[in-house]
Amino acid sequence: MRLLQFTDTHLLGTPGIEVRGVATDVTLRRCLDHARRRHPAPRALLLTGDLVQDDRGGYARLRQNFADAGVPVHCLPGNHDIPAELRADLAGPPFVHELVNRYDGWLVLMLDSTVAGSHHGHLAAAEVARLDRALARNADAYALVCLHHHPVPHGSPWLDALMLDNSAELFAVLARHPRVRGLVWGHAHQALDDVRGGTLLMGTPSTCMQFEQGAEEFSVDSRPPAYRWIELGDDGSIETGVEWVTDDD
Repeated sequence: MRLLQFTDTHLLGTPGIEVRGVATDVTLRRCLDHARRRHPAPRALLLTGDLVQDDRGGYARLRQNFADAGVPVHCLPGNHDIPAELRADLAGPPFVHELVNRYDGWLVLMLDSTVAGSHHGHLAAAEVARLDRALARNADAYALVCLHHHPVPHGSPWLDALMLDNSAELFAVLARHPRVRGLVWGHAHQALDDVRGGTLLMGTPSTCMQFEQGAEEFSVDSRPPAYRWIELGDDGSIETGVEWVTDDD
């Protein structure tokens, strides 16, 4: 089963307006066009937050871009989204806003790590409990857990100050459920691939601009827009890769 993840799209209500020098609607379309050519039959899509750049009008443009997806589009909010507006403006197919999504022998779990008025992340006690219950009730399934904020450092001090602030609680839940095989996020505008215990950790770059790796202070680098493919195997294995979308693609 193949999933495609698009994150940190930062759309605005007016086309062509740039965010930090990038026309985010243009770069999203480039990523979607690339994905249609390279990965033409995904089972579902994952949108992991910061879907708009503090502009509710961006959700209408997001709906236009994903209207013909033909598969479920699972959404969760980021710090530039307002969760209630996201759910209201992206209500109905193809968009899905459920925590628990079962695909045969796999669970895809979509967590809300947003904190109103803040850029850092936190999983409320109720969200952690919901995750724990969902994993317990579906103990026969392998699981992929998705959220917006990075739960492990990316190595940039300014960025890591804005990561998930209660990662220990998240990893404590995951440790109780060994069939959790993957944890994927956005927010950092950087790629990260690592393993913790039996869980693959995946940080995915943005469909627009990327943040400089290892920078002490905020800095945008020259890497192109990107998205991630994730292949979930019947045996609980995960294969994955980041697709960097260059001008030649």
